Amino acid sequence: MNSLPGAALHVLTLTVLLLNFLAPAAAFAQPARIKALEGKEIPTVIKSDTLEIDNKRRVVTFMGNVEAARGDMVIRCNRMLVHYKDAGTQKSEEQKGFRLDRIVASGDVKILRAEGGIATSEQAVYYQDTEKLVLTGKPIVKQGEDFVEGGVITLFLNEDRSVVESADDQKVRAVLSPRNVRK
Repeated sequence: MNSLPGAALHVLTLTVLLLNFLAPAAAFAQPARIKALEGKEIPTVIKSDTLEIDNKRRVVTFMGNVEAARGDMVIRCNRMLVHYKDAGTQKSEEQKGFRLDRIVASGDVKILRAEGGIATSEQAVYYQDTEKLVLTGKPIVKQGEDFVEGGVITLFLNEDRSVVESADDQKVRAVLSPRNVRK
């Protein structure tokens, strides 16, 4: 078991890693806009009933009433696993770092945005290397009265592109509400 200072260092490092995850998810594809407007990193606050760090498996587990907030976005779920890997070889222990691999949010996942956008699913997996967010388990993405649902919704955050796949027995469904447009 690691000493408390080492464990505290890992928690701090992983919190910084979560900044990298939550920046792209905010606005579902506008990470650069937040940085450019603010000129600095926006802090991430994660709250949960418990936190467990497993350095052997390279995973941090947040359990129970998990809420991760950053900027105008909040992610709520029952459990969040943050998988990380070494950032590379360094000379001393203080210079070593970690790199985010993927984050798995599960159990009644809700991704909320201040201007009204919401995504819900049973599981959301964010892949750092490809900047991809995959929603499964009855995923729905809503904006106002419009929404799309399917078996799997994949958001390619760097490309500002989404793919919605059907479930085994159900087609993709998109509902687009009419707009009152005045000239």
